[in-house]
Amino acid sequence: MMTDLVPRTEWHAILRLIVAALAGAAIGWNRQMKGKPAGLRTHMLVSVGAALFGLIPLLVAGSDTASTLGRAIQGVATGIGFLGAGEIIHHVRREPEQPLVYGLTSAAAIWLTAAIGMAAACGLWVITASTVVLALAILSGAERLEGRFPPHRQG
Repeated sequence: MMTDLVPRTEWHAILRLIVAALAGAAIGWNRQMKGKPAGLRTHMLVSVGAALFGLIPLLVAGSDTASTLGRAIQGVATGIGFLGAGEIIHHVRREPEQPLVYGLTSAAAIWLTAAIGMAAACGLWVITASTVVLALAILSGAERLEGRFPPHRQG
């Protein structure tokens, strides 16, 4: 599976940004409908931002594409963790003294959305679309599966 990593024209680059926005919108819509704080706009912006960080080294003439793109991917993967960390909330219950943590799935969705944006930036259309479908299946279907099995409590 080969792809033209470097966009042939600026219009191809813009198409990749639009695909990233649509991919982010699909995941963001899912989170929005579940009442999560990081919804449609957040996921769209994360995906487009990641795609732009991926496109810049691809479009800069004379850059060592593979290593520069690799560093951009590493930077986005690390940096997006800070945004995801802001999504995680920790509460302590008074009764069983068991902490409650909220937002882990939303943080993971933000992280995945950034990766999807990077895939779109590289023109990996099948990978981009397949990952969106897989993410939506996980966000919708796995929740139903979790409801069928009670959580295992240690103690």
